Amino acid sequence: MKLVDNRETVFIVVAAGLEPGHSDLLVAERLRQEIDARGGGYPYRRAVLTTDMSWLDTDQLHGAPVITIGGPGVNLVSRQFSYELMTVWSEDDRVVIQSDFDNGLRRTALWGMDRAATADAVAAFIERGWLEEFLERCWRFRSGNLA
Repeated sequence: MKLVDNRETVFIVVAAGLEPGHSDLLVAERLRQEIDARGGGYPYRRAVLTTDMSWLDTDQLHGAPVITIGGPGVNLVSRQFSYELMTVWSEDDRVVIQSDFDNGLRRTALWGMDRAATADAVAAFIERGWLEEFLERCWRFRSGNLA
């Protein structure tokens, strides 16, 4: 049985080696729950948590929608994306949202200067409508209509 669909399943990437209860894992789980709740019962319209090392080592995931949590200093995928993605929102030079929704990549990096700022980036992504926009671009039917 197929567990993911690279067109619809969103991968949330956190740094490898985070201890249980780490705030990046907690906000990643919150984001996963938000995405799953918006999936509308479609089997692949959900999120899967993975580590930066697993994502980097699995070429098949590189075309799938991805959201990284944690800054370039801890998350290797965030580090890669920090050079590739445009900053779409920043607050007080401590909270950063970088995204590319328009070039078919469907990639976002959510991070901050510390753990609290990273949590603020995730909250802003959800509450300010960027998550909804991200999912709309991921979950279009093949005919081009929004699901």
